Amino acid sequence: MNAAASPTPTACLALADGTLFFGHGFGATGQTEAELCFNTAMTGYQEIMTDPSYAGQVVTFTFPHVGNVGVNPEDDETGDPVASGMVVKWMPTDSSNWRATEHLSGWLAARGRIAIGGVDTRRLTRAIRQAGAPHVALAHNPEGIFDTDALVAAARGFAGLEGMDLAKEVTCAQSYRWDEMRWAWPEGYAPQTAAKHKVVAIDYGAKRNILRCLASAGCDVTVLPATATAEEVMAHAPDGVFLSNGPGDPAATGAYAVPMIQDILGRDVPVFGICLGHQMLALALGAKTIKMNHGHHGANHPVKDLETGKVEITSMNHGFAVDAQTLPDGVVETHTSLFDGSNCGIRVQDKPVYSVQYHPEASPGPQDSYYLFERFAAAMDARSG
Repeated sequence: MNAAASPTPTACLALADGTLFFGHGFGATGQTEAELCFNTAMTGYQEIMTDPSYAGQVVTFTFPHVGNVGVNPEDDETGDPVASGMVVKWMPTDSSNWRATEHLSGWLAARGRIAIGGVDTRRLTRAIRQAGAPHVALAHNPEGIFDTDALVAAARGFAGLEGMDLAKEVTCAQSYRWDEMRWAWPEGYAPQTAAKHKVVAIDYGAKRNILRCLASAGCDVTVLPATATAEEVMAHAPDGVFLSNGPGDPAATGAYAVPMIQDILGRDVPVFGICLGHQMLALALGAKTIKMNHGHHGANHPVKDLETGKVEITSMNHGFAVDAQTLPDGVVETHTSLFDGSNCGIRVQDKPVYSVQYHPEASPGPQDSYYLFERFAAAMDARSG
């Protein structure tokens, strides 16, 4: 049965250009300002909402059946939702899944996240594609009273993600060990008890399933905060260094991350980066990053491996990209998006250093690219051998 909806709109989404979308609110009440993006994944709304890479963003879901499988603690990618809010076409139904432990609306409300349903998400998605990711204000008021002029002003007052370092807001407060592997039937998340490689993972906003994939590839993982120095990294004597995903402007995070990575690159240690970690590695090598019009957010993005000709269907979530035209000599572009030709991977010639823009751990999405974690493990094998 659909969640109860008043005939009077109880939520309003205001775009900075003055466009207003009215609908029915669920989750928390109140108001939030953020950048608006859209995600085309057909599954995994809980993983998307808890992906730290969505800090500072409200997510429009193009797939209408959001909330139908409820939520459960196992599918969180971090402790609480990080995305500022969500926009959906249909109000969430009662959950119908044996793993569900909670209704989406109650889960959002308990964690202070606002959502709006009953919105023409196709029209909204077209607006984002045509004009770029807008700044918005999202308000939920059960009484249906909105000061729309104030909401538009609030949207226009949002600072935006360019120049914003959000990694410090979502990174871990202190280091910790990780040994949980990928979910498998029937045991669920089993611990890694025979790890072969010591890996330091730099947490710019790491998803749990990335850490699980590292553990499943035979890694004993120690997670360090985004601001960790090269000395702190090397104090763990790692066989490899991993650079995680994360939110915000890579150029802002690079102010402290790039010097650390450049130091690590001089120590002949295998390095693997994903998403923001890919952008951090590119910056450390001398390339530049650019803000995209509306970014890539979904679980069906085709990426071509330029070195093998293979096409992978990938999961993506990024609003910035590495400018392939700025890659220096000795750095090879390895992957590109078949949607728009943007850079999706690099490697350093004659060194075990590489990164990809997409998410090989999926969650949600296809698992075509898990081999990248095994490639990282093989690079550490070769170094130790």
